[in-house]
Amino acid sequence: MRIAALIVSAVVFCGCSRQQPESATGSEHAPDTYKVHFDTSKGAVMVAVTRSWAPLGADRFYELVKGGFYDGVRFYRVVPGFVVQFGIAADPAINAKWHDSNLPDDPVTQSNRRGMITYATAGPNTRTTQVFINLVDNARLDSTGFAPFGEVTQGMDAVSQFYSGYGDPAAGGGAPAPVRAEAEGNAYFVREFPKLDYIKRATIEK
Repeated sequence: MRIAALIVSAVVFCGCSRQQPESATGSEHAPDTYKVHFDTSKGAVMVAVTRSWAPLGADRFYELVKGGFYDGVRFYRVVPGFVVQFGIAADPAINAKWHDSNLPDDPVTQSNRRGMITYATAGPNTRTTQVFINLVDNARLDSTGFAPFGEVTQGMDAVSQFYSGYGDPAAGGGAPAPVRAEAEGNAYFVREFPKLDYIKRATIEK
């Protein structure tokens, strides 16, 4: 059930950045390996990206981080025992620019084990800006096209503490509504879901 929820949620959880993308596959070839430092409301989180695991996904992530896309982004889907998902920009204008910038799929070369970071999808070739961190070993996602491109190397203790009290958007109810979040940006999250944890700033580590 949770696999389906992840796919369904990504239908409305995709899109976003600080600039108009230059191409469907990203405007810049990322380094073979690079690290991203997330300064979050619960502390530092470091992600190590290996381009060979999922080249198109790694290139897009590099572009987004360099462009400041993830600054201020909320961890709006936190499902204990499953995933933490994020990638709706703080500015609705940025969301609109990235909404239809779908990436072709990368082959799945790594398993969705705990700490791996992967794009959410709405089906084949629908990756845009939303990603999730696996909170547990989710190997069952491997056969459905979810291709990890990096791994949390520091700060999984912080990731595990992100606020989950609003429920899973994929299950409906009173959880954050991604359609509204894309249209209204952080104003929606701050007004109606003030306890959500968030990224203060994301940077490429030299």
